[in-house]
Amino acid sequence: MFVGWHMTTKLITITPDTPMLKAREIMDEHRISHLPVTDNKGRLLGLVTDRDLREAWASPASTLSVYELTYILQKVTVEGIMKKNLITATPDMTIERAALIMHDQKIGCLPVLSSDNRLIGIITTADLMAVLLKAMGMSDDSGRLTVLVRDRVGVLSRVTSILAEKNINIRSVMVHPLPGYEGVWQLLLRFRQGVLEEAARVLEEAGFKVLKEYQEDLTPYLPE
Repeated sequence: MFVGWHMTTKLITITPDTPMLKAREIMDEHRISHLPVTDNKGRLLGLVTDRDLREAWASPASTLSVYELTYILQKVTVEGIMKKNLITATPDMTIERAALIMHDQKIGCLPVLSSDNRLIGIITTADLMAVLLKAMGMSDDSGRLTVLVRDRVGVLSRVTSILAEKNINIRSVMVHPLPGYEGVWQLLLRFRQGVLEEAARVLEEAGFKVLKEYQEDLTPYLPE
């Protein structure tokens, strides 16, 4: 999965001379939290966030009347508050790399630039959450089983082969280390609700211990 496949391309942008009050109205109207600032050639100049506007609102609010504050916000432009030293992405960046950058830098979005530095998209934490949910096969008609396994070559192949022999389709598979248990991994298997119980039975008959719900004590479910 790459950023270019999942980024938002129908962009709402502003220019540096956009008044802060207008930027606030645009965010409220479109229910967004990030506004890229571009020039007339579509090149990225900066970014204004909901937080930037709230902080700008708060700074003079204690000493000005509502009318004075409104007047100032109609005149003051976003050029003075926009972030200019931005971390950006390219369309060929992987989704997981984008997620890592946003997590490590504690930012809510990455503007996406073309090879000639034009703004062509934006990817946000909400976009990443949507990708994760789709990757996990989340839907109202699906359910999940968890199998704890040792970190060994071929274990995933064995699980999928057992299910394939019984013609049970897996909607999604995720593999994640089990916190606090070195060398133990979680196989997160999602199925259509109609085959969930059969899938659990087949795996248990093959010797796997299947978790259907949260258990505080995992001792009985740990692989040998």
